[in-house]
Amino acid sequence: MIFAQQTTSFGVRAGASSTGMRGDAISSFKNLLDFSNGMINPTNRTGFFAGGYVNIPITEQFLIEPAIYYSQKGYVLNGSFNVKGMSFLGANAKARLNTQYIDLPVVIKTNFNGFQLFAGPQISYLLNADLRATAGVFGINLLNTKIDASPQFNRWDAALTGGIGYEFANGFNINAAYDYGFSRVDASRTMNSYNHAIKVGLGMKF
Repeated sequence: MIFAQQTTSFGVRAGASSTGMRGDAISSFKNLLDFSNGMINPTNRTGFFAGGYVNIPITEQFLIEPAIYYSQKGYVLNGSFNVKGMSFLGANAKARLNTQYIDLPVVIKTNFNGFQLFAGPQISYLLNADLRATAGVFGINLLNTKIDASPQFNRWDAALTGGIGYEFANGFNINAAYDYGFSRVDASRTMNSYNHAIKVGLGMKF
């Protein structure tokens, strides 16, 4: 306990993320969008995350790292669709799901001469979710609308996170992680839609 108290450290970390959904993600929006001929192409959304962490040593080479991050997540749909309550059929349409979460990971981390491996559970709380739909032809914007999608989502999410990193002697560190969601994101939990994310971050330990 004395060793842990003397060497416990704090840090900050921020970086970029590429997020999406695996499973039957498109069906998660059947109450918001009408799809035409199944011509929908989902792609990842680029966002960012930022927050702080605590390093709590267990042994010389193993430590526990709880953290708290603000994280942007979501995904993008390209194709043809109607917005509920509107007769407009999207041409060159795009629907961008923007979700904002508070992520609370707790990982076990190994440290061998600066090289790090880590893995552990993560609980997330949804702050907000919206769907922005745009469409146009020949460079003319024909549709630009924003829909509150929060009621369609479960407020709590759970995932496993893991990755690799390197920490320099001065405390500066870089890491890459993958979040694998295993909790259904829709409010009714009836659809097989799950968050996933690739994250690359820079941090500083004090």
